[in-house]
Amino acid sequence: MLYPAAGSRANLQITQERTANSLCKPLASETLMKNKLIILAVFMAHETLLYGNSALATQDHGGPEGIYVHQMSHIFFAFSLCVLIYWLRQRELVKKTGWRYIQYAAFFFILWNSDAFTVHLISEQMNWVQSERVSSWQFRITAVNHGPWIEYFYFFIKLDHLLCVPAIFFLYAGLKSLLKEIQQGDET
Repeated sequence: MLYPAAGSRANLQITQERTANSLCKPLASETLMKNKLIILAVFMAHETLLYGNSALATQDHGGPEGIYVHQMSHIFFAFSLCVLIYWLRQRELVKKTGWRYIQYAAFFFILWNSDAFTVHLISEQMNWVQSERVSSWQFRITAVNHGPWIEYFYFFIKLDHLLCVPAIFFLYAGLKSLLKEIQQGDET
């Protein structure tokens, strides 16, 4: 039996067909991983819905050392994001859509860090406000030795998810755009 030469067109076509067929079929390890992820997601949903406690947006930290380290991490994270924005602008990467979205994400994360830092400072370090749960859907915010303006201010800055969610969205959009750009580059 004669086989086509190594560099022949027929051999190349057979190799391409085998590669295309093998890419279409999932490997056993991929199927197993997908099944494990589905089981994990169902388990987490079950545990969250049946046994979950309330998840507070801004959490309190016990002991003085916990809050100091946590506050320093907010400052460090915000500083790191400022450096990232500077670096992106300096190298003119923000001209590309993906990097521009990542810059927006960094900006919103800086705002979120400033917000969370202020919430921790007002409620845990300076003790200007006290919050208590009235019912499962209600909290009472009380200003300690300050006017009612601090209660409204504290309520407003406690809504830190209004800054964190857009930051995560822009980060996702930026990474997705960069991945799409890489995939388009690989196809050419």
